[in-house]
Amino acid sequence: MNRIKLTLPPSFPFSTRIRIRITDLNYGGHVGNDTFLSLVQEARQQFLNTHGYGELEFEGIGLIMADAGIEFKSELNFGDEVEIHVAPADFTKFGFDLYYKMEIVHPSGNILAGKVKTGMLCYDYKAKKLAPLPPAALAKLSV
Repeated sequence: MNRIKLTLPPSFPFSTRIRIRITDLNYGGHVGNDTFLSLVQEARQQFLNTHGYGELEFEGIGLIMADAGIEFKSELNFGDEVEIHVAPADFTKFGFDLYYKMEIVHPSGNILAGKVKTGMLCYDYKAKKLAPLPPAALAKLSV
């Protein structure tokens, strides 16, 4: 079976911390794949906000997720505090990738919980079509 193997960028310009709630757990008693992506979405929104953007307010257009890949490394449980690092990369004419490193905060050193990549495309929601990556957004995000 082929497994997803993500290569993370060398540095992450943004990070945030989130505590795992009881409502984040699935029937197995840990965070499931759907909640893992929800945590990433929260980190993505916070990252975009630091640049004055939102997923629907991106230099006059929006963003839409084209793909996602998750490489799970460790269980997340109730009460865990996770630090999610975010880095943009791989810019193209119509979008870019966001890489995430999710770690469980632990007194003896953080524990890698997972690596994630989401492909983000610029999207005109009114016209229902792709839009070019705005130069101003490229300038802000590629710093």
